[in-house]
Amino acid sequence: MTSGSPGREGIVRVALDHPLQTLFDYRYTVMDAASVPVPGQLVCVPFGRRQGVGLVCEVTDRSAVPAAKLKPIEAFCTDCPPLGEQWLGLVRFAAGYYQRGIGEVAMPALPQALRDPARWSKLFPRTIVYDLLPAEREALFASLPARAAALRRLADALCAGRLPIDVARRLHPRAGGVLDAWCAAGWLRRSAVDEGTRAPLTAADAPAAAPPVRLSDEQETALAALRQAEGFAPFLLFGVTGSGKTEVYLHALADRLARDPEAQALVLVPEINLTPQFDALFRRRFAALGDGATVTLHSGLAEGERARHWLAAHTGRARIVLGTRLAVLASFRKLAMIIVDEEHEAAYKQQEGLRYSARDLAIWRAKQLALPIVLGSATPSLETWSQAEQGRYRRLTLTRRPASAEAALPTVRLIDTETERQRGRASIDGFSTPLATALRERLTRGEQSLVFINRRGYAPVLSCDACGWVCGCPRCSAYLVLHKKDRVLRCHHCGWQERIPHACPECGNVDIAPMGRGTQRAEETLATLVPGARILRIDADSTRRKGSAAALFADVHAGDVDILVGTHMIAKGHDFQNVSLVAVLNADAALFSHDFRATERLFAQLMQVAGRAGRGGQAGEVLIQTRHPSHPLYAALIRHDYAGFAAATLAERKQAHLPPFVYQALLRAEARTLEQAIAFLQKAAESFDLLTGDDMRVHRYDPVPMALVKIANTFRGQLLIESASRQALQATLHAWQEGLRRQRGGVLRWAVEIDPLDI
Repeated sequence: MTSGSPGREGIVRVALDHPLQTLFDYRYTVMDAASVPVPGQLVCVPFGRRQGVGLVCEVTDRSAVPAAKLKPIEAFCTDCPPLGEQWLGLVRFAAGYYQRGIGEVAMPALPQALRDPARWSKLFPRTIVYDLLPAEREALFASLPARAAALRRLADALCAGRLPIDVARRLHPRAGGVLDAWCAAGWLRRSAVDEGTRAPLTAADAPAAAPPVRLSDEQETALAALRQAEGFAPFLLFGVTGSGKTEVYLHALADRLARDPEAQALVLVPEINLTPQFDALFRRRFAALGDGATVTLHSGLAEGERARHWLAAHTGRARIVLGTRLAVLASFRKLAMIIVDEEHEAAYKQQEGLRYSARDLAIWRAKQLALPIVLGSATPSLETWSQAEQGRYRRLTLTRRPASAEAALPTVRLIDTETERQRGRASIDGFSTPLATALRERLTRGEQSLVFINRRGYAPVLSCDACGWVCGCPRCSAYLVLHKKDRVLRCHHCGWQERIPHACPECGNVDIAPMGRGTQRAEETLATLVPGARILRIDADSTRRKGSAAALFADVHAGDVDILVGTHMIAKGHDFQNVSLVAVLNADAALFSHDFRATERLFAQLMQVAGRAGRGGQAGEVLIQTRHPSHPLYAALIRHDYAGFAAATLAERKQAHLPPFVYQALLRAEARTLEQAIAFLQKAAESFDLLTGDDMRVHRYDPVPMALVKIANTFRGQLLIESASRQALQATLHAWQEGLRRQRGGVLRWAVEIDPLDI
């Protein structure tokens, strides 16, 4: 039932943000056109003892719920255009693939302001506009005094089209009273319209756009392929660091948006701190598209700002949406192209709630809408590389940095710390003699250096040599990290913190000392090691305030920093023109991890951070301190040989039956005790065996504690499921979860994660 006369009733099926994988039935009464619901519309409904906002998914005339028990819809969000069928299709797919309810996917994907009925009226402000009635033009002009220049400006503006009151006031100081008088005379029509429906500035009104950069031959070849793409066309833009992938994006977007004045594009970046520089670049390059043509979407925005940007994309006013992983679930009016920059980044995988992969959903969305998608990276994920090797994705390769940059790839050298020690050249708090010398040389030459250590804080642990005590978190199975500047020990998992003890709490020994090092300790050491250097630290601790990361990076670009110390935040996406040296500390820790993805992540991380050097014309050098210089990973890194590293790693994965050659899912359980969590998982394993029987297509492993078994006094266990058939895995999980919902007793919560990255 989609229409009806006043007084008629109907039924809608509504998705709510609730863990039950079902829709909820409500009734509505047709009072006028605004009270006829349509799929994709937001409604306010009673749910239990509270009100909630839901999404209309179906309109019908029958329900399995008795009519007397059906509750009525309380309000319709009539100002927001309904979410389209394509967006609903995306939500249904994500809900099915990630084994969640439609409401669990749809509602968190919307801005918080849209999920609060009290804020609906504020989200859609209305402005007064005036329209000249065509038959009254002569009467209006006949009434104007001969020398009333301001009145004539108003009349001429009305002849040109609809006149908003704010524009009218710039033409006449008392425009409101004059226009209302003309309405009373019957010459104009006064109405209120949504701010979101007003057209953006035209190219003639916009500031001049920044001219495009001339492309290299390799870039032109890649661009030509993107221009010719029709329908669903997945591309892997594989380019070495600094090869100009961003310029290819910009040219491809300009071409795609120029073809259709209503076309939109989605550009995904992995980190919030990358959005300011991308946003500034895109606004300059696409200034001719008008004010508000480029918007950002990420969790760092204020709720009102995020809602306005989301609505700009939904209504089609925004031509380019630049965002982090949550932007993949935004609603578009006419999406024409998708770009996923640094597609290999683990940050594209949501690690709380709905654990979706933004990269994978972007690929599905491109296929759904039959449009091109570009996955860009210097170190693609092995899943993407495998797809390109099999011909499912077209690979476009950029093998060198543009000639205009006068920059070659940096030279990578290894510093064998064990050999240095044997030669009697002991390191100074983690910095070897050759590294310290190289840092001083760069300072003398006026060049910048970057020191990468992927651990924040001063030291990862505080310990006592006398009795072996270490500072463990009382709520987690993790160590407390020493933050010397704040004079606290802090847990990076649950937030617990306590003051630094003066003596060992176990034996009273006052000689307690930090073990290992983090960014804060590296910063302190560098102040002594390289006297006179301006040192800046960028990590999660130094960038807590909104806008602080952008301000710190601006100092680096302005040349106000000699040595930049930081974590993964400085390792990707940034174009540091004066950095000639990159130093890497403590890289060996990931070489022997229990996680089979650890070496892939380490190689990508080192390739990315190495790529920050030598971009401005000077020779770049990368120094990596290691105790294992003969490791194959470092040999591939020295050659800048991602293809060779990927081939060897994929061969190992295939032999070991690991992704991307199998598909995996994790059942995680959390409980007050580890025994309760494992008991739940053991019962789940038994029900899984009963369900699958002799079916050998899907295999399970035994329940085990998670690597970090306790967080915030909650114990965690996991059970791994895998199959060579994605369809078989999905079907089994769907049937299995029906029994798990009835079994829940004994655990605080449980969840199934599809395609887990951390096992």
